[in-house]
Amino acid sequence: MFSKRTLRDNRTWRSESIPYFCTMRQLASVEQQFIDELTDFYDAGEARQLYLLVLEDQLGWTRHDYLRRRQELIDDQRINRLLEVLSSLKKAKPIQYILGYTWFMGMKLTVDQAVLIPRPETEELVQLIIDQQRSTHNDSPSIIDIGTGSGCIAVALKRALPRAILHALDVSKDALRVAKQNADTQGVSIEWIQADILEWDVTFQTDQLFDTVVSNPPYITDQERSEMHANVLAHEPHLALFVGDSAPLLFYEHIAAFALKHLRRGGNLYFEINRNYGLAVCDLLQKKGFKDVQLYPDLQGADRMIHAKKI
Repeated sequence: MFSKRTLRDNRTWRSESIPYFCTMRQLASVEQQFIDELTDFYDAGEARQLYLLVLEDQLGWTRHDYLRRRQELIDDQRINRLLEVLSSLKKAKPIQYILGYTWFMGMKLTVDQAVLIPRPETEELVQLIIDQQRSTHNDSPSIIDIGTGSGCIAVALKRALPRAILHALDVSKDALRVAKQNADTQGVSIEWIQADILEWDVTFQTDQLFDTVVSNPPYITDQERSEMHANVLAHEPHLALFVGDSAPLLFYEHIAAFALKHLRRGGNLYFEINRNYGLAVCDLLQKKGFKDVQLYPDLQGADRMIHAKKI
């Protein structure tokens, strides 16, 4: 006889609990279906990685589990759940939005289409700030993250620097909703500001000062759209991605002006940048009077981060 309790529990699968009328397939055949049907979007290796992510999310299996058990049979209910994800992937929806989360600096963060999916390059920027901050004598700096999106930078900094005073700004109410949820999940306190940084002069009090300003602003120009993956163009928020071809440094210009006014003497300014505009952003900061302007590559060797000081 079959266990009714087991049949009701969608999270637990045992061969003895599958009714005789259920169809069965090997997991390896579902993997091949992922690879075959995603060929227009991903190569075989990428499709396989996506399949493994879905298995981990749906079945709790690690890669090692799957390699040991890929010939096992799975019931049609589980198959349908996997194929629903496949259907969304075929519509170019990023896996992070399908699952509803991504990993950043060891944190499981909620993401939806109101926010950009955090990238590994941004982890490098956060680690640079943490390393440099820990080398100073200020263990409770005031930090503002401009264009916070999912809150990944602000939340990661607050977790690593628990005595820091974190502020996070975004123009999008929906983005701040996601960021607040992530802060709550990670148990950190952050002051949220809904405002347009292009209008910073009417948002902040004259005497409101910070030790560090960090931003990963929109920096992809319209002419670079053709180089982007379809899932980014179709699903990630363009407000957080793109800047006009006529003013590619628009946000760097305004944030640098904000930093000149609202950074304390000796304060730090950090940017994530478009790899094509590293030298241009450095030149902009030097002309505004920032000192010790340094350009850092990411792990792929592309110009990606800038640190400057207000002296």
